Amino acid sequence: MSNKRFIQSLFRVMKREVDSLVHAPIYWFSMIVFPLFVIFFFSELMNEGLPTDMPVGVVDLDNSTTSRKLLRNYDAFQQSHIVAHYSDVNQARRAMQKCEIYAFMYIPQNMERDLLASRQPKISFYYNNSVLLAGSLIYKEMRAISTLGAASVGSAKLQAKGLTQRQIKSVLQPIATDVHAIDNPMLNYNIALSTTIIPACLALFVLLVTAYSLGIELKKNRAKTWMTMAENKVMIALAGKFIPQTVIFTLVVWFYQYWLFVHLDFPHNCNFLLIMIVGLTLVVAAQCFAIFVFSLLPTLRMSMSICALWGVLSFSISGFTYPVTSMSPSLQILSNLFPMRHYYMIYQMNILHGYSLHYSWMYIVALLMFMMLPLFMLSRLKKIFYKYVYLP
Repeated sequence: MSNKRFIQSLFRVMKREVDSLVHAPIYWFSMIVFPLFVIFFFSELMNEGLPTDMPVGVVDLDNSTTSRKLLRNYDAFQQSHIVAHYSDVNQARRAMQKCEIYAFMYIPQNMERDLLASRQPKISFYYNNSVLLAGSLIYKEMRAISTLGAASVGSAKLQAKGLTQRQIKSVLQPIATDVHAIDNPMLNYNIALSTTIIPACLALFVLLVTAYSLGIELKKNRAKTWMTMAENKVMIALAGKFIPQTVIFTLVVWFYQYWLFVHLDFPHNCNFLLIMIVGLTLVVAAQCFAIFVFSLLPTLRMSMSICALWGVLSFSISGFTYPVTSMSPSLQILSNLFPMRHYYMIYQMNILHGYSLHYSWMYIVALLMFMMLPLFMLSRLKKIFYKYVYLP
């Protein structure tokens, strides 16, 4: 085939695909509306970085100057906000079971007297750890305020004995911690989650739309017409169909990257061109993987189901919600079969930490291998497009 006929056939198939994209609302929603909704939803959901003013309750049976000061200081913390005082533990427990509060603090009687007499009174915390993020943050603040309250009383007693502030500090805190949160010093959950959840959602849309685009050709009995327009060349048919989709999905991914790394100023230690190339690579790798899945299971229902399963599992097995190194050896091997795993490692090593590309060469090669998967299935795809009969 001459270059001129090749280009004419390619543009003919592309024109056909663009016409399908324009006149089918499912493509508008799956490629533009829903991805943009996901981008804005997750980036705005965690816009504050951490949840603030989560409701907590108090059972203060001491009602002393020390306990009231302790509660005022606790209420000043960022994540917690005291919304109710209860007369006993049962009332507070029922309120927590009704999800009116996430936790409550129990201060026993005679706490101030026991504290001044060095009898170590016990302050109890009850928190709902079924909501893991809220429970862990509230527990952290409750433990911090109890430690600070005890330290303030101890400081007053040591000062009355004539110790200097330096001596008091060495007694109350003999070891000082120096914490460095690398690449996310604000401990911003938006930075940690939006940079991983959003691309996983976008990759899921790419997988589903790609499988649907191939399956609908068989379901509507249009595959032979499509191949005829492509001069019976599978490469031309696939390229003409998916180049317009690649352009749209890539623009959406680039917008997501601009929104996070430029507009919201998320930390990154590389130039924006590399970020754009990695985004394009993810889109193409996901498309090629979906084409490979369809060639193995050439039905609309089964191919979309497998792609949906693969995309959803990416949230867990790619390493950004649970460390891959802590999984069983079989799951560690299985994680390499997910394009999102390799994208995440490239993001972590090259975009976030700023390492040179040669440190992540194996993940780059893995994504390139995903892109080459359809090449091994061309003859099978041609047979599917000509001979396969759709069964609902």
